[in-house]
Amino acid sequence: MFTQLFFWAFFIVVLAIYSIVYKKSKLRTIFLLLVSLFFYFKTSGVFVLLLLFTIISDYFWGNQIHKSQSTLSKKLYLTVSVLLNLSLLCYFKYSYFFHQSVNQIAEINTPFINHFAQFSNTFFDTKFSIDKLLLPVGVSFFTFQSLSYTIDMYRGKIQPVKSIFDYGFFVCFFPHLVAGPIVKAHDFLYQIYEPYKLSKFEFGMSVFWILNGFMKKIVADYIAVNYIDRIFDQAHLYSGVEVIFGIFGYSLQIYMDFSGYTDIAIGLALILGFRLKTNFNSPYKATSTSEFWKRWHISLSSWLQEYLYIPLGGNKEGTIGSYIAIVVICLFMILLAGKLFLIYVLVGIAVVLLILAYIFPKIIQTINTNINLMVTMLLGGLWHGSSWLFLIWGGLNGLGLIIHKFWKKITPWKGDESMATKFFLMLVTLAFISFTRIFFRSPDMETVNMIFYRIGNFFGGDQTLNILRGYRVVMTIMALGYAIHWIPEKFKEQYRSWFANQHYAVMSLIGIIVVFVSYQLMSGEMQAFIYFQF
Repeated sequence: MFTQLFFWAFFIVVLAIYSIVYKKSKLRTIFLLLVSLFFYFKTSGVFVLLLLFTIISDYFWGNQIHKSQSTLSKKLYLTVSVLLNLSLLCYFKYSYFFHQSVNQIAEINTPFINHFAQFSNTFFDTKFSIDKLLLPVGVSFFTFQSLSYTIDMYRGKIQPVKSIFDYGFFVCFFPHLVAGPIVKAHDFLYQIYEPYKLSKFEFGMSVFWILNGFMKKIVADYIAVNYIDRIFDQAHLYSGVEVIFGIFGYSLQIYMDFSGYTDIAIGLALILGFRLKTNFNSPYKATSTSEFWKRWHISLSSWLQEYLYIPLGGNKEGTIGSYIAIVVICLFMILLAGKLFLIYVLVGIAVVLLILAYIFPKIIQTINTNINLMVTMLLGGLWHGSSWLFLIWGGLNGLGLIIHKFWKKITPWKGDESMATKFFLMLVTLAFISFTRIFFRSPDMETVNMIFYRIGNFFGGDQTLNILRGYRVVMTIMALGYAIHWIPEKFKEQYRSWFANQHYAVMSLIGIIVVFVSYQLMSGEMQAFIYFQF
């Protein structure tokens, strides 16, 4: 983890050697590739073979796509690349789920066998348990990055890299390897061949982002350990008011945790001479769900938009791909329920919709122009995990996007730029996003039900002041967190620039103070970054 002393010792050694090779682009690339592979090996052990397979495979298919003269051949090679990548991703993310679901539906009890663990034990003398499946860290992130290369090659947006070393470096550059931001080929590859450059101001900004991310992560851990985790682990012990504070606290926690990681990643990459795009843009300043998803995890949102939403037809119409995706989602629903009767329910719903579409043609037009929003968000939910909770979370966000799309046409606040209106809409959006996260954070549906039960039946509003006093440190930190988040962007740019323009001695002093204060907030062992699990 980027917050551990071990990582910074590693980075100092890397930087010391890098200072010798950074002027020679080929040597620089090979060095950073080897460092990144070592980094991933220390993170995921033998799974580095999976990373190497992805690199070698998509480098080959990308070249084949570029060399092909016929469109049919290009499509064939792209299809092979996509199927290989998604098959590996689905195996690690969903094979255990599929096995359990089939056992439940067929009422059998066949044992699960992890074939990768079995292979590793046989050929590498490892001791993995073959009846359990470990998810390789960052598998979704490097798979999406690698897919962007073959898709961009097919679209003619990029030229092939000069060597497999360049491609390997693009896929597994260690700052963004295990939790993003997701880097698209056309946004990064050209940087590999540019000479190293880093101004004094850029160095200052890189240090700022590292310190900013470090502080965010430590604070996220503090409020999680001292309040939020307790709420979601034992919701039945807390009043409705405490639960509501916990829900809004989790929204702050997951933002600081995830954006903290990417802030550090962006700072590290910049010191090494590479520019990664912003991944979070003050998402809780959003005044609508649509705006929120343009500000939150921007690299994933833009990836899904460019490589899934638009190819499916965007907001113009549903395509065959849209309905294939709906069938896949319905299959997941059947497996999640573990009951075959759900097939008849879903078919019945489809028949009713077809009848309504025949009687009222405008209904099918409305469905067609909105289906891709819902499909994208449902698939985004399933990407996070194979459970009803993630599916509901994705569905609620899809519904929020669709409702906002219609609301824009009738809103009484259209064109109203007053601060009061913006702040009200911002709070409504935050409340909705935080509500959906009840399903995202809760370990099971029983916890979700208990949370709603406590809010509805044991609200405890009269104890609000006692709760604020009892958790005064946590509540103060949460209030400060939101207050800092809502500071106008113009002011934030001013203090970032002020820091970046300071003398190195001043930067060092501020850095020491930030790290010292951060470690005073640390309680117990550091928590893993939340998005490592995805």
